[in-house]
Amino acid sequence: MSPCRPRAAASALSRRRSVALALLLAPLAHGAAAQERPAEPVGKVEAAFLRNFARYVTWPPQAFADERAAWVVCVLGGEHFDDSLERTFLGRTEQGRPFKVIRVAPPDPLPACQIAFIAYETAARRRSVLNELRKRPVLTVGNAPEFLQEGGVIRLLAREQVEMSVNLDQARAVSLAIPTKMLEVSREIVEGGVARKWR
Repeated sequence: MSPCRPRAAASALSRRRSVALALLLAPLAHGAAAQERPAEPVGKVEAAFLRNFARYVTWPPQAFADERAAWVVCVLGGEHFDDSLERTFLGRTEQGRPFKVIRVAPPDPLPACQIAFIAYETAARRRSVLNELRKRPVLTVGNAPEFLQEGGVIRLLAREQVEMSVNLDQARAVSLAIPTKMLEVSREIVEGGVARKWR
């Protein structure tokens, strides 16, 4: 067998996983974001993923003030998203709940939210907010290389390929249920304190 064949097979698997992930989690307004290089701007792809996480992940009832309370999506750190984030959620509902986007700028206190995208560039600031959220039923999402090790739940990368990794330990610690269909398209899963590649 050619030594190049395993590498080619791994590359093909990565591409298939990227396409499957995009098809599963990020359908956009004019179709699925299913390219190896997303045709849409990165911010729009990420916003679509955040919207669809509300569809697939299960939160405990106490995560909401009442049965009609909106999904609150908090963004912490810099100008990571343009107005595509608000446009993605405008007029959308999931499980009968509308969406509300809050951009948090220090020293503003962290509001109650169900999804938090943490875009701080420094590890110290990420760890500080993750520590504040570690006992709340909040789906924390970020793209830093160490995000899962720092205590985040989902690391999402939408660059040349769409990739997702999941910290199951932290998800379970805050009573969030991540479905198998998300795990099957994840690049890496942290479980029992051990990071492992999925398949």
